[in-house]
Amino acid sequence: MQGRGFRQQRIWLLAGTGEGPQLAAALERHGWRVSVSVVTASAARAYAGFDLDQINVGALQGPEAITAELMAGSPFHCVVDATHPFACQISADLQRACAAADQPLLRFERALEGGKRGSLLNQWGDLERADVRGRRLFLAIGGRHLPMAHAVARAAGAEVFARCLPSATGLRLALAAGLSQGHLAVLRPLQGADPGAIERALCRRWGISTVLCRQSGGVTERLWRRISDELDLDLLLLRRPSPPAGVETVTCESDLLRCLSGSLSSPLKSTHD
Repeated sequence: MQGRGFRQQRIWLLAGTGEGPQLAAALERHGWRVSVSVVTASAARAYAGFDLDQINVGALQGPEAITAELMAGSPFHCVVDATHPFACQISADLQRACAAADQPLLRFERALEGGKRGSLLNQWGDLERADVRGRRLFLAIGGRHLPMAHAVARAAGAEVFARCLPSATGLRLALAAGLSQGHLAVLRPLQGADPGAIERALCRRWGISTVLCRQSGGVTERLWRRISDELDLDLLLLRRPSPPAGVETVTCESDLLRCLSGSLSSPLKSTHD
């Protein structure tokens, strides 16, 4: 634990994955004052009981909104971008806003997963060259990408299936994708249920032969790697985007803490540098 003076240093953590609460807890244990931003109220519930400076709920609309947050209180020692690997827009907006404000910025990103199974796609259009014609394809990619992925997969000759969460947004996106009746499951995993039980059952029920998920790391990618191994499914992964140029990136909690602690005597460079 650092000294009392260190406790005055503020961190702004923008969290978009399940690692967010773990990172916030580690930062608090090491004496940082932490402000957290998440997109949804359900994500905010994971921080109940934390001794946070504040927690902000809602999407930040562009660099101007980020700049307003940077200017709203006492200065942040560092902004930590721990948003989802595929949340490219917010990461780009953070890079621009922090560079303009000379605000140090660190990117925390999950380490890449290993495994023998899995072919990488650089973009949705690569599905047309992935030999999915006649295949029963499960799109495990999140609701926002369903319309585009479904259109490309159908054009490539695949029979397409997907699952969505029982929320207004999830249903709207799934219906916009145009999935056939009986090819969409509207389900939320039961709390305490065996991880992957629903996904495994759907793959068996639908006779899935190929799964497409994102190379996002973490629990979801590991789950689909495990199910693909168990059921002998072909696994396709949409390649993870690169973080914005000029932003220092770490892939584990210890490296994040080391960068932040070491920067007390040697300040972090802003994204101008």
